Amino acid sequence: MKASWEKIEKNQGVLTVEVEAEQFDAALDKAFKKVVGKVNVPGFRKGKVPRAIFEKRFGAEALYQDALDILLPEAYIQAVKETGIEPIDRPEVDIEEIGKGQALKFKAKVEVKPEVSLGEYKGLEVTERSSEVTEEEMDAELKRLQQRHAELIVVEEGTAEDGDMVVIDFEGFVDGEAFEGGKAEKYSLELGSNSFIPGFEAQIVGMAKEEEKDIEVTFPEEYHVEDLKGKPALFKVKLHEIKRKNLPELDDEFAKDVSEFETLDEFKEDLSRKLAERKEQANKAQIQEELVNKASEAAEVDIPSVMIDNEVETMLKDFEDRLRMQGMNLELYFQFSGQNEEALREQMRGDAEKRVRNNLVLEAIAKAENIEASEEEINTELENMAKTYQRTTEEIRSILEANGTLENMGKDISIRKTIDFLVDNSKSVPAAS
Repeated sequence: MKASWEKIEKNQGVLTVEVEAEQFDAALDKAFKKVVGKVNVPGFRKGKVPRAIFEKRFGAEALYQDALDILLPEAYIQAVKETGIEPIDRPEVDIEEIGKGQALKFKAKVEVKPEVSLGEYKGLEVTERSSEVTEEEMDAELKRLQQRHAELIVVEEGTAEDGDMVVIDFEGFVDGEAFEGGKAEKYSLELGSNSFIPGFEAQIVGMAKEEEKDIEVTFPEEYHVEDLKGKPALFKVKLHEIKRKNLPELDDEFAKDVSEFETLDEFKEDLSRKLAERKEQANKAQIQEELVNKASEAAEVDIPSVMIDNEVETMLKDFEDRLRMQGMNLELYFQFSGQNEEALREQMRGDAEKRVRNNLVLEAIAKAENIEASEEEINTELENMAKTYQRTTEEIRSILEANGTLENMGKDISIRKTIDFLVDNSKSVPAAS
């Protein structure tokens, strides 16, 4: 097979491929075996039509599309490897020459990864960060633990307050008509969680048990249901139950309940150590992010929109997976948030572009500095995965090779090493006073 690459403009070019006649004829043979069992020819049983009879009746051209379906993907992948290009989208294929006993010639218009013109990436300044735990941080963590271990107490007297958990019935109306999805019974809602339409939860504050109330709100302009966007709505609400958090005392008993320690002082000492470790890790991550952003901002790169679109798609899928782990889905999320998929995609687009840009710049730095994943590092990664999934290293390698992601593992390791390179070659400066 012969393959050549010619750049046309920016990130686009043409891949010219010529596949030997023998390979195309072999694909025709496979195509014939695939279709012969589906055709009816008088005097022959299905699957028993001789090749010559088939071609006389239908023509060899009847096999061309199936042969192309068999041959083109493999030929394209091989051509990509031979020319060393990195496509980022599906190619536009144009068949130039095709025929039995002839070489197959085709051209593929391909959009590839953009070239990156690197700026300064060594000696970048990064702000020093302290890992010392402040008194305010310790207090905030203790309050968070109190909230987590609080007991919900049913409130028999009094009215609902911000932070309470309430159980309500509600039915919504727009222009005097009930709308789909606007009704629920015995619905649990944490006041102040902002999980409902803006203004809804605040109007429940002050309601008493078994009280009924009309709540007026306005749906956001970006609400996911077209007929409700920007519309004023009235909700008839009945409050059945109020539950309030009863925070535990910060004493030795609390320490025993939430840890293996006997006294509050011992628990706080251990907590301080863990917070310092967590803060150190957070500082490390912030330093890495700061350096990557600076290196990225110093570089020049024209990012194709398809790369951003693909990243948005990945981010949306990851977001949906996280929602599913929390017992939700996108449809419920859109109901609670008032967003729709288009608005969510647009919201993600800025971060997606930043991710793509940073990754392209890191790949360019890795190439410039000859930073690669060693076989030993890949094996270590495989061993860690094998322990996690309780499989052998060989099994994990085979699985990754089969689905084509082993190469991605090497790239991920290379990117991590490149970030470490930026950190090792940076300059620490004191934080502004």
